[in-house]
Formats: sequence, structure tokens, C-alpha cells
Amino acid sequence: MPKAVDAQIAEALRELLRPYADRLDVVPESSWGYYLQAKKAAPKRPPLMFAAVRIGKAYVSYHLMPIYMNEPLKATISPALRKRMQGKACFNFKEMPDAELLEELRRLTDDGFRSFEAAGYI
Repeated sequence: MPKAVDAQIAEALRELLRPYADRLDVVPESSWGYYLQAKKAAPKRPPLMFAAVRIGKAYVSYHLMPIYMNEPLKATISPALRKRMQGKACFNFKEMPDAELLEELRRLTDDGFRSFEAAGYI
């Protein structure tokens, strides 16, 4: 059972993704979390994941695949947000991110969505 603070963090992060839910497929919530994927499947591949929010045992994760695929976008990540990175496209939060980090994630998500559009994934 997630802690109350984890649920609050997850909800704040899901809010960043809701503006894109009408243009992407929302995978039904499960133990994995809230998950958005491209409507179009790549040749011989399943639809591409766009972003997800997942409550784990120790933290809440925000996965943003456009960062993995777009080095110029990744280069815009601030040092404060970069400290939250694990792997190439995941940010972990044990406590509620401050307004500045949420705004940066909102901008990265928007820029990532536009990069997916430009690449033809959406």
C-alpha cells in the first residue's frame, strides 16, 4: 500500500501527463502505474511508450522516453533535476518536488511531446 505522500507525488506527476491523454493511448492503471503510449505502432514493434508515473517501494518514478531518444532535450535538464535521474529517462522522487522542478518536468514533457510529433510517433 503506497504511503500518502507517495500518492500525492504520483498525482502531481500524473497531472503533468493529463494534457496529452487525448492524443496518446492511456494504458489502464495497474500495478505499473499511469502509462501513456503512442497510438501508432512502429514497424514490427509495439506502440512506443511516451511517459509513465509509477509508485515504487522507495520512491515515485517519472519516466519520460523522449529524453532517452533526444540528446538536445536531455542537455536542457537542470543540475537539480539531473540529481533525480536514474538511468537515461527516469526521475525518482521520495518527497514532493518543488514548483520549479514540476515546472521543468512540465516543459520537458511538452518539448518531448513535440519531438515525438515531429518524428511521426504521434
